[in-house]
Amino acid sequence: MRLAETVTFGGSALNRAAELRGDADALARAARDRAARAILLWRGKPLMRGDGPDQGLVRLPMDHPVLAEAEGAPVLLGLEGDAPVFAQDISSWQPPTGQEVPGDGFRDTTRQSHPGLPPEQVFTELRSVMSHLQPRDAELAATARALFGWHRTHRYCAICAAQSVPDQGGWQRVCPSCGAHHFPRTDPVVIMLITHGNSVLVGRSHGWPEGMYSLLAGFVEPGETIEAAVRREVMEEAGVEVGRVEYLASQPWPFPSSLMFGCRGEARQTDLRIDPVELDDAMWVTREQMMEAFAGRHPVLAPARKGAIAHFILRNWLADKLD
Repeated sequence: MRLAETVTFGGSALNRAAELRGDADALARAARDRAARAILLWRGKPLMRGDGPDQGLVRLPMDHPVLAEAEGAPVLLGLEGDAPVFAQDISSWQPPTGQEVPGDGFRDTTRQSHPGLPPEQVFTELRSVMSHLQPRDAELAATARALFGWHRTHRYCAICAAQSVPDQGGWQRVCPSCGAHHFPRTDPVVIMLITHGNSVLVGRSHGWPEGMYSLLAGFVEPGETIEAAVRREVMEEAGVEVGRVEYLASQPWPFPSSLMFGCRGEARQTDLRIDPVELDDAMWVTREQMMEAFAGRHPVLAPARKGAIAHFILRNWLADKLD
């Protein structure tokens, strides 16, 4: 797919400077570099400025006072030109009363402002702004969110259960007890445009906003190919047999740490047998109906949210740009 790397969170060509990660002296020099900057996260929410299309990721100088509240060493994300870019996390900070975060991150529209930062710089849920971000800001934010999420949930060695410590600029954890090395986890997920003639198969999960439907998706199992995972997931969730499968595009999805493999497949029949545990509903939607949904004119159907690979694939399907 020629437009594959224009999907959100992909395609910014960030220089990740992996050669610096194992060099403690080089990392220290990079952090002291006057041009070095840090992006800041609080409980998975990046620090942003502006609003709408003008929204952008804040980059703080490494000696900014707020960074003194960061937990642990900075994580090296890469280089922008010659300038090192790090990420730091201040999740232990407690926001003022009235800026609490709702329990459901899917619908989190709250913004938190730190007293040590200008009022226009606020922590914002990444899902709510991802479609507005420039490719570089999106890649940096997604990388940092996924890495900090991994560190938070993998603090103990899976071999001996001792507490591990960050290493390699934040890209590994090392166990001081048994010497094991642990690496950031990425879960492969297939998400698929399943068509039959002029129609596409869409479904909705339990708890989604009213009317929201998206492409079917599921985790790839050990020992399974991408194509086999597409066929298995569609059969399990909707009872539809799928024939030919083709890869389209991929998207890092830091909620918390997946890599979405976008595919398309051809259904061999249209009868649905929905698994009520997996899906709240599923249905076939014609191209014309989906166009109405994208235009906001469909009485029931709302498409997948902007920025998600499902929205990207459906939009290009409607425009005949999948090849």
